[in-house]
Amino acid sequence: MTEPTPRRPIVAGNWKMNLNHFEAILLVQKLAAGLNEKQLTEVEVVVLPPFTDLRSVQTAIEGDKLQLGYGAQDISQHVKGAYTGEISGSMLSKLGVSYVLAGHSERREYHDEDDTLVNAKVKAAFANEITPILCVGEGLVTREEGTHVQHCTNQVLAGLTGLKPEQVKQVVVAYEPVWAIGTGKTATPDDAQEVCKALRAAISEKYGAEIGEAVRIQYGGSVKAANIASIMAQPDVDGVLVGGASLEAEEFTSIVRFKEHVAR
Repeated sequence: MTEPTPRRPIVAGNWKMNLNHFEAILLVQKLAAGLNEKQLTEVEVVVLPPFTDLRSVQTAIEGDKLQLGYGAQDISQHVKGAYTGEISGSMLSKLGVSYVLAGHSERREYHDEDDTLVNAKVKAAFANEITPILCVGEGLVTREEGTHVQHCTNQVLAGLTGLKPEQVKQVVVAYEPVWAIGTGKTATPDDAQEVCKALRAAISEKYGAEIGEAVRIQYGGSVKAANIASIMAQPDVDGVLVGGASLEAEEFTSIVRFKEHVAR
């Protein structure tokens, strides 16, 4: 029996609404300088800057042939038209974008994005040959009620609705325990593993074990160099979606070098 191909860890930095294009170029250069070829081969490193930085990031990465990937923080479900402020998948594709977030907790909360809209954005990404990072996660009430696992598996299956098995295999899933972000409460590595394992099981049940074992699942929630080793030691965690720490070159590169840390 053939052993499954090991899942390559993916570390993505979500810059959110931070950094102008000059600052973006400088950060990309610092990240590239802080990581060697071996580290960038073992771990896929992706930055997710604001829309206004994308062209500058593309130029910096392609111009210097850096081993960094880059993506966008959102995508419109629409192809084109009178949708002021929206950015289409074809626009992102022309900028060489490889990844795009879909259903980030802040989009769900502040822009009322539901599972149907998130699914439409996942499909829009694939229509333009962009890999979606499908974000799921629960709030504090859901966590305290003990229904967090079902909540997250419902979200992930809804986000994958209508995709072909080969597309599901490519999706990156990001689990964000919303209750542990900026609340003073802490999610443990065991908390991350519990949900990531359940997400993989749900995908495997619907699409088959081969697909489930191939899908990469990230954890996102106050990730830092100090806790990365214990998070990445979990068998169903294949990477991290990093927020604030991704804006600091030294901290982010230290996260990428998680294999050098000793789990505490």
